[in-house]
This record gives sequence, C-alpha cells and structure tokens, in this order.
Amino acid sequence: MSVTREASKKNNKLKDYLQLVKPSLNIMVVFSSVISYLLAPNIRFDWLDITLLFIGGFLVVGSANTINQVVERDTDAMMKRTASRPVAAGRMSVSEGWAFAVVTGAIGVFILGYFFNLLSAGLALFSLFLYAFIYTPLKKVNAISVFVGAFPGALPCLIGWTAGTGLFAPFDQLVVNGKEFSNVGGWVLFLLQFLWQFPHFWAIAWVAHKDYSAAGFKLLPSEKGPTKFTALQTIIYSLLLIPVCVLPYFIGMSGLTSLVIATLANLFLVFQCVRLYRENDAKAARRVMFSSYIYLPIVLLALLSDKIY
Repeated sequence: MSVTREASKKNNKLKDYLQLVKPSLNIMVVFSSVISYLLAPNIRFDWLDITLLFIGGFLVVGSANTINQVVERDTDAMMKRTASRPVAAGRMSVSEGWAFAVVTGAIGVFILGYFFNLLSAGLALFSLFLYAFIYTPLKKVNAISVFVGAFPGALPCLIGWTAGTGLFAPFDQLVVNGKEFSNVGGWVLFLLQFLWQFPHFWAIAWVAHKDYSAAGFKLLPSEKGPTKFTALQTIIYSLLLIPVCVLPYFIGMSGLTSLVIATLANLFLVFQCVRLYRENDAKAARRVMFSSYIYLPIVLLALLSDKIY
C-alpha cells in the first residue's frame, strides 16, 4: 500500500513539473526555433541535431515559464484557469520552483552553447531574462508589456537560425558550396513571429479579459478593455504580416508555392481580424485566436517544404 502511495506521489510531482514548463505552449515555441534552424542555407536534416536543439530550447522556455509562475503565484491563484498551477496552489514551494527554473535554464543554455554555438546560447539566455524579469512584472504596469514580450516571443526563430549559421548580423554573408547567402533570413523569420504575436495575444487577452483584469494585468491596448480599438490593432498587425510573408520568396529562401500558401493564410487571418472589428465580441476573438494558432505552423512548414537552398 505504501509503495502505491509513494508511486502516486512521484507521478503527481512529475505532473507538477510538466505543468511548470507549460508543454503545449513550450512545444509551439520550440517548433518555430527548429523550423528556423532547418531553413538556414547550410543545414541539412539531422535527427540528432534536431533533438538536441529541441531539448535545449524546451528546457530554456520551460525555465522562463517556471519563473513566470513563481513570480505570478499570487495572481495565478486569483484566476480560475491558473489557480491549479503547482506554486499558486501551494503544492510546490517557491524555493523548489526557483531551483527547478535554474537547473532547467542552465542545462538548456549549456546544450545550445556546447552542441551548437555560444551565440545561440547567449540569445537564449537573453530571451529567458527578458521574458521572466522584464515582461512578466511589466504586465501589471502597462499594456506596453505585450510589445516587450513580443521580443522574447520571436527570439526562438533567431536562436534556431543562429544555431545553424553561427551568424547574427542581418547582412553577414554565409558561404555554402561556394555560393554566398545573406544572413537576413533569420531576421525575416524573427519579424514574422514578432508581428504574429499581436493579433494572437490580443485575441487571447480579449477572451480572458475578466480573469486578467481581476488579477491586475493590463494587456489590451485600450484601457476600456475589449473594444473596436483593440480589434483595429489586430487588423493593422495582421496586414503588416503580408509584406513580411513575401520577403522569404524575394530573398531566395523559399519558392512560389510557399508564397501563395503564406499569402492565403495571411488573408484568412486578416479576414478574421476584420470580423472581430465588425462583431466586437468574444466569439469573434476566439476565431482570431484559433486562426493565429493555425497560421504560424502552416506558414513555417510551407517555407520549409519549399526551401530553395
């Protein structure tokens, strides 16, 4: 009986650790890093490298998510959808949460630095710091936090690209089989994910506005809450994505097929944002939210499947 009870405790502890790293969100973030890595002109598909990049990125993002939950434990306890998180619910101590964050973050950064390069490791560490210690506390101060948070949210693309190329500056030259390629591709991917986050996150903040506002978070661009002004902002950012989606074709990263797919996906996202402006309700915001979830993997996979070099 005691053996069964002990096994149950270990199982519950494992579930708590998984809840700390937010696996579904984490996998989505690391996915964009892996795709960006594979889009680098000098990279060919290798399961070992992909696995190492995935594990390193997963641990770094998991560390940032853990710190977020430790810092926001009091506000998490106030919201129905987050009250069951391990630190907020009291199943895990603050010190244990910090210890887990430090260990996972350190191992993740080490993997990126040792198996890839110090540049990607440094970017990962910077992204972790920006998300956990700047964006997280800023959410209660001003809606500018969404803009700040979009940087660590988009850095995984640049981390994956630099893990493959070892280059950071956009106009550095990468030589592959005697042919020169511009390093601007990584920055195009960064910009794509940066702009995507605004309609995506504001749709989430719209749907969960009551919970967020009750906890003191200021995440929507209008102080009046979910309004047509917020909907208009989602339209603007989704429109800005259109020229960015065209860039991979013109810089020679991918072909015409991915250009068509990305453009169609973008127009669909714009359409949903326009519907949000017209209908101005949570149902329309959910459409934008789910459309944005679908949009990013479709565009990234289209670019990869149509990769030219």
